[in-house]
Amino acid sequence: MDISGNIRDIEETVGRLSRVQKILLGTDGSVTQLLETITGNPVTVKTLVQEIVPADAETAGRVDVREGDPVNHRVVELRDTVTGDVLIYAISETPVDRLSPSFKKDLMMADIPIGRIIKQHRIEARREILSARVTAATKETGRIFSLCKKEPVLSRQYRIIHQEKPLIFIEEQFPYNQFLDERRIVVSTPSRIHVSLIDMHGGLGRVDGGIGITLDEPGILMEVQQSPDIRVTGCDTATQERLTGIASEVLRQIQAGAGVSITVRSVFPAHTGLGSGSQLALATARACCELYGKNVPVSELAQLAGRGGTSGIGTAAFEHGGFIIDGGHRFGPGGDKTDFRPSSASRGVRPPPVIARHDFPQDWKILLATPDLPAGASGVKEADIFRQHCPVPLNEVQALCHEVLMRMLPGIVEHDLERFGSSVNTVQSLGFKKVELGLQPQAVAGLLEEMREAGAAGAGMSSFGPTVYAIGDTGMNTIEQAAQSFMKESGGGTTLITTARNSGAAVRVV
Repeated sequence: MDISGNIRDIEETVGRLSRVQKILLGTDGSVTQLLETITGNPVTVKTLVQEIVPADAETAGRVDVREGDPVNHRVVELRDTVTGDVLIYAISETPVDRLSPSFKKDLMMADIPIGRIIKQHRIEARREILSARVTAATKETGRIFSLCKKEPVLSRQYRIIHQEKPLIFIEEQFPYNQFLDERRIVVSTPSRIHVSLIDMHGGLGRVDGGIGITLDEPGILMEVQQSPDIRVTGCDTATQERLTGIASEVLRQIQAGAGVSITVRSVFPAHTGLGSGSQLALATARACCELYGKNVPVSELAQLAGRGGTSGIGTAAFEHGGFIIDGGHRFGPGGDKTDFRPSSASRGVRPPPVIARHDFPQDWKILLATPDLPAGASGVKEADIFRQHCPVPLNEVQALCHEVLMRMLPGIVEHDLERFGSSVNTVQSLGFKKVELGLQPQAVAGLLEEMREAGAAGAGMSSFGPTVYAIGDTGMNTIEQAAQSFMKESGGGTTLITTARNSGAAVRVV
């Protein structure tokens, strides 16, 4: 196998590997001994799974036995004995009939590295490397290594050959951000539904206000490390330019004295109504501050990044997660704002206070449907909409506030899906949300109605769209199929069933 070629492929996917990582992927010697040399500490094995199972077709091919023959399936962690850190996660398959009784006993009964068992039994063997690759963290590897969702994991597969037959098949995995030469910050953020702005009338001396739901998927995954200048990779040119500008301003404000290299591992499209702009900006600001040892509150990060000047939902989702209501800004002479503007035109305005935050029920599912329509309003177009349509009628603001206080919030607190969903439906025809929906093609309103008729407890449009959402507890696949059929007839689109996220962004220092 061309391990050098595999490593080049990996580096094209995730970036430069350290020499230690390359050695661990390509060694044909004892991994345990290498780890002890690297860490300077003893390495121990913790067995997670140990069972004799019949070989399936894939395993049979790997170890050259017949399908159904008994193999020992073993899952272990190789740990640094001093720090307790998990260094390697390994899965092995061993044909039982090829083992001597004493070898089998040691393999089955003790937490001993396989290399040491081979050495103790004086078995002459060689390692045959089969592959090296990069994958996304699974739920299991994410738990084992405390990774953020979708973080890259390096993996290699090899066989230990004895007397020209496979004695053991092994797959070893470790995070890409382990065994690197330099310190990195990894930030994983949620997305959010923006249910509605609350008060775009301003008659009581406050304006804006927002209602939102934090989402587990889609999300953003970003890695940041020190660099002589500012470099951004892994995203389109417009996003690169935007993140470069944010990083430059943040680094100037905190007097960092150097630059950053930003790698965007996972991102979702801008201007679809799910808040990618806020999450990218906040993730960049947080990573830059963390990298240079600055402890900056999220509210200040938002101001550094130019977010939160109208709705505070994106900022609150980044910090807290869950179901969120913010209280808007002081309005009028001497206040935070004196006119109606979106966040993109409200730089320097502090994020609004969170006045209500509650866990969103985890057994409620959320369907996102994004029709193939032009992106939601942004920039000058969005600012023009605020100028042209505000203030909205006071009676609609009053009705919206009544709806939120007496139906939407109690629906969340009392786990009343019917009440909450009905409130979401009603909000679509009130205040600024009615304006946002009224500017959409008729297909968006038709999609909302289609999802409700298919069984959604509630359905609405997030922010300026075009993404719409449906909330329910059962039958979500039926609702998704209805949405897909409707969008197929009107130009196409994508769907995703997700859940709420009751925590904010995750930050790791590696």
